[in-house]
Amino acid sequence: MERTGVPTIMHAKTLRAAALAALAAAATTATPARAQNDGSQAETVFDGNYLTVGAGAVYSPSYEGSDDYVLYPAPVVQGNLLGVAITPRPGGVALDFIPDPKGAKVGFSLGPTARVRANRTGHIKDPVVKRLGKLDTAIEVGANAGITFYDLLTGYDSVTVSSDVRWDVAGAHKGMIVAPSVSYFTPLSKGAAVNLSLTAEHADDDYANYYFTVSPAGSVASGLPAFQAKGGWKNVGANLFAGVDLDGDLTNGGLAVFGIAGYNRLLGDAKRTPLTSIRGSRDQWVIGGGLGFTF
Repeated sequence: MERTGVPTIMHAKTLRAAALAALAAAATTATPARAQNDGSQAETVFDGNYLTVGAGAVYSPSYEGSDDYVLYPAPVVQGNLLGVAITPRPGGVALDFIPDPKGAKVGFSLGPTARVRANRTGHIKDPVVKRLGKLDTAIEVGANAGITFYDLLTGYDSVTVSSDVRWDVAGAHKGMIVAPSVSYFTPLSKGAAVNLSLTAEHADDDYANYYFTVSPAGSVASGLPAFQAKGGWKNVGANLFAGVDLDGDLTNGGLAVFGIAGYNRLLGDAKRTPLTSIRGSRDQWVIGGGLGFTF
């Protein structure tokens, strides 16, 4: 198959991560370096150690379930240092301790992951929801594991199936989140790449109670009906990421621009809570952009 416009050596996992590094506003799977072994001696910035730093902004709901939107900053760090891949997460990061060899058709990822969840800690525009008061910031720590299949359609694309499992260690929601995802990555040219991911999140009772319950006291303060939330699958969604290198070559580092468009649909008690059903919307959208530099 002819591969016009695509470099003869392509780091599928790393190029995907580089194309997404400035934006991690929704759950997605970006994983570390893997080069295709076709006999070429070409070198890229992703051979060995490298780092991508990015800054962007996303326009997204003011809280989970809100129909008011606010602009949030999105700083991100991504790279590969001493064989350990650093990949972005929404509000956090994951590490992968299993590098994939050149030419492998299947790769694996495994390592710790962490994120900061600032849901309803500020930026609440709805005056009724404000009466319920601010919540504490959650710090979720856990593990990620995944498997990637390479060279499926174009010789440079890949599909990754993975999942994060995280627990709040800061004493906010005190619960557990399981976040599986399936993503498809492909370069469009030597200077552009896209990643489409399908995501979901399952929350336990502690998480659901903290973010979606309206207590009797909260009902009096806000005027919303009392509601006791239980755990379960709380959302499914899709996210499209794109990256374009400003000199037309993603593999040589330097400056690149990034974009994201995403949609999440709330399920279960995340949908039924008055915070969503009366004051917000089960349809959650996100759009954003940013600039990153790889060296």
